[in-house]
Amino acid sequence: MQDLLLQTTIEDDPDNWDIARFRRLGELLSQLRAPDGQPAFRVTARNRDRRGQPDTLLPNLPESGFEQLWLLATDIGDGLTPADCEGISRFRELGGGLLVTRDHMDLGSSVCSLRGIGIAHRFHGVNPEHKDRRRLDNPHSPGIGWPNYQSGANGDFQRVKPVGHIHPVMRDRHSPTGVIQYLPAHPHEGAVGAPPGDRSARVIAQGESVASGRRFNIAVAFERSENGGRAIAHSSFHHFLDYNWDTAAGCPSFVAERPGDAMARFPEALRSTRQYVSNVAFWLGG
Repeated sequence: MQDLLLQTTIEDDPDNWDIARFRRLGELLSQLRAPDGQPAFRVTARNRDRRGQPDTLLPNLPESGFEQLWLLATDIGDGLTPADCEGISRFRELGGGLLVTRDHMDLGSSVCSLRGIGIAHRFHGVNPEHKDRRRLDNPHSPGIGWPNYQSGANGDFQRVKPVGHIHPVMRDRHSPTGVIQYLPAHPHEGAVGAPPGDRSARVIAQGESVASGRRFNIAVAFERSENGGRAIAHSSFHHFLDYNWDTAAGCPSFVAERPGDAMARFPEALRSTRQYVSNVAFWLGG
């Protein structure tokens, strides 16, 4: 059994995307089974300690006994201290599995200080995409700047496509195509890309904007290399949220967009999403 940490970059906050809103993700990971039928993962789910001060766990992550970190960067740019980033970076360099996910504009931009995987995340104010991508994709969400790729309403699903040869994270033997076809939609997803010069990294999945038709990257996979363990840079934590799997779970008061209901009406989309989560966990675990 591997020890897996689900960790947000914000403090406890019931009116925000804190760890309580990822309950279904934690339950799914806890229910996954190894080939011998035993639980594959022991899951710990937590928010960070007081913002602006080093967390009690993250700086010491390499010595913690955890083998995977799923970092859910829901902060506005101030979620990780230098000591936190150093601990997470060393964790991966020593072979730990790492998923780092964020959202639109500068939401989660504190992850840019992580070595190796940080540069895979593109934001508005730091490490932006190429200049021809620096324009609004969803103009209907006031105050949210690029990157904000519109894959659909919260509560709906999007069709995703693999890129290049099929990566293990994208395989799905229960799908008619043999690959993951669906993930939850979100009105304004962030941007990720393979870091130039890093031969261990490549884009493995893309979505398509329902507003502009532009394709955008959903996931970048980092293979195990001299730089450290396997890792995934992911475009939006909304793909893992209770609310995006089932809008009946509720959302913070600041969410203004009207939700959809396609996830509820089309169970295959949720099954596909759960398969993707399972694939990520087992692949990161080696």
